[in-house]
Amino acid sequence: LENLQPEIKTLAERLRYEVSVCGKQRGWSEKVARFHFKKNLRRIVTELYVRDNCHPFKATLLVWVQIPMWVCVSLALRNCSVGAASSEVQEQLSSGGALWFTDLTAPDSTWILPVSLGLVNLLIVEV
Repeated sequence: LENLQPEIKTLAERLRYEVSVCGKQRGWSEKVARFHFKKNLRRIVTELYVRDNCHPFKATLLVWVQIPMWVCVSLALRNCSVGAASSEVQEQLSSGGALWFTDLTAPDSTWILPVSLGLVNLLIVEV
């Protein structure tokens, strides 16, 4: 989308000139000329999106899939850790772990995991 912006800008300037010339020839008011400009610019931009296969909705599609998945996984992990699962699963979570987090049912007192997870997600979004 960013790579198309210079091309869209030049096409919009050319279209604005063509609409103003056509508007003067046909005696259009400013409102009618603006309507034709917006309609034709929308058509041109859509053609560019189709040509380069880069519709803006495609960029947000991943987010709309990730959010429900993140909520479901978070709820599943919470249910496992607070005892919604069998006691055997909770025993395994309380005895399994690594490094500074040996009990997976206890909250992280150092905030290393939540902060690092947030920074990694921010890095992914920014990239």
